[in-house]
Parts: sequence; structure tokens; C-alpha cells
Amino acid sequence: MTSKFYDHKPLDSDGNVYSFEEHLKGKVVLIVNVASKCGFTPQYKDLENLYREYHEKGFVILAFPCNQFGHQEPGTDEEIGRFCALNFGVSFPIMKKIDVNGVNTDPVYEYLKNEKVGSLGLKGVKWNFEKFLVDRNGTVTNRFSSLVGPTSIEQNIIELLKE
Repeated sequence: MTSKFYDHKPLDSDGNVYSFEEHLKGKVVLIVNVASKCGFTPQYKDLENLYREYHEKGFVILAFPCNQFGHQEPGTDEEIGRFCALNFGVSFPIMKKIDVNGVNTDPVYEYLKNEKVGSLGLKGVKWNFEKFLVDRNGTVTNRFSSLVGPTSIEQNIIELLKE
């Protein structure tokens, strides 16, 4: 049975459809809601390092900009992409800015939150740079708070890449 994870087709930062089936099937995926003006924004550096280290082994990071937490991602999709490239050398895909909570929650995040609830059983994303780790079969295996830095989950990624 194919995971419903692969049914998603969000838009990338250029407004093009990004088919999970086409781009992510059989890969280990880390999905992160990001913001350019957040105390956690320096996590971009470690995310990029992980991406460069493991991308050839089947690892993908998808960044979903979101302006719902402290209005810390006010820019346009183009401005966000430029910021990430110039300041952190980001080469992993950055998607179109979305909502991760509320009535306008993007379907990708609706799915992720239903698959793996957060601390204390809460579904909602608490802040920028919350992370969802998905295995090669499209199963959401882990959810990490913003406080958990990318290097802290490297071992989880390595284990999933071995499967």
C-alpha cells in the first residue's frame, strides 16, 4: 500500500506543483516550517550541512516558510529564497509560503500533524523550525520541536537511510 504522504502536491516557491510521488518516493524526508527573522533561523546552516552530507544517499529537506509565529517570515517567496541562498547557501527546496495551523492549514501540514502529534498530545505546530521526519515508505516517524537542532536528529536520519 502506498502512503498517502505521496498524494501531496504543494507548490514550490516559483508556484510550480511539487509532486511528492515524483520527487520524494523512496527517499528520507525532513519537512521544516521556517522563518527568516526567528531566533531559530541559524538552524538553516545545520539543515544545509545535513542536506549536503546525505542528499546523495536519498535524503531531502523541504522548507515551508510560514508567517504565523511572531510574523517572522514577512517576505515574498522570492525574497525568502534570496535570503536563504545569500545567508545560508541553502540548496534544498523551499516551498511556497503557507499556514501550518488554523483554517488555512496547508494539506501537507494537516497530514503531518495527524500522523504525528506533538508534545502533550497537541496537534498544532508550536513555532518556527518544527521538524517532521519521514521514512522511505512515506511514514512520518518523528516530530521534533524547534528546540531540537538539526544536528541532534542526524542519527535518526542515518538510521532511516540504512533501511
